[in-house]
Amino acid sequence: MVNTIIKTEKLCKTFSSGGIQQHVLKNLDISIEQGDFTIIMGSSGSGKSTLLYAISGMDKPTLGEIDFAGKEISQLNNDQLAIFRRNNCGFVFQQIYLLDNMSVLDNVLASGLLVNKNKRELVSKAKELLIQVGITENSWSKFPTQLSGGEAQRVGIVRAIINSPKVLFADEPTGALNSSSSGSVLDVFTNVNREGQSIILVTHDIKTALRGNRILYLRDGVICGDLKLGAYSESEDANRREKLRTFLSEMGW
Repeated sequence: MVNTIIKTEKLCKTFSSGGIQQHVLKNLDISIEQGDFTIIMGSSGSGKSTLLYAISGMDKPTLGEIDFAGKEISQLNNDQLAIFRRNNCGFVFQQIYLLDNMSVLDNVLASGLLVNKNKRELVSKAKELLIQVGITENSWSKFPTQLSGGEAQRVGIVRAIINSPKVLFADEPTGALNSSSSGSVLDVFTNVNREGQSIILVTHDIKTALRGNRILYLRDGVICGDLKLGAYSESEDANRREKLRTFLSEMGW
């Protein structure tokens, strides 16, 4: 049975600057299913990040409704939204934001302890997840400045999923990484999605977008394309890439 994890109705976001209103999101009706790896694409200024921030509760819409796992979040106040995000969302950004004065393991635990006070249980889970993403025991006591960009981002993903979020949100998570590091980070996203983690990811990169099973394309705050790619398979990369390129060409990307 397919379960909808996020649904929006007439979602709008307007910014005012110098007396001029800019309509960034325009009456968006979106339905995202549990377990999907949804990619949001579009040209610069199309509203990709604004949409991500709205549906994750990081920012409030101007108008419209957002149903997130059966809860209407668009009317929550800032304190309520903070609690909701902590319990239901994980975030990975281009800027990794690990705490430089804390070890790898402590960075992960600091996030986990906000929700789960059982430190012994959290330590066990954190170590298991770090191993799964290729961060071995000899790196757990290192500080973020001692890691490569790809390693630090993989730690960032573990920190984001330590509390088993309903949805993992990512905004250009490979944007600052080289090709090799980017590939290892994308493998982590693919693997956690295969284990059932719902992911919504903003990117302008085709290599990253290929990992999703669904592509939403935004233009001027409106979804003008919706491509179903199906589950990622490396063996079908060429066909998948051609299908995505054709879709993006039709979108005017």
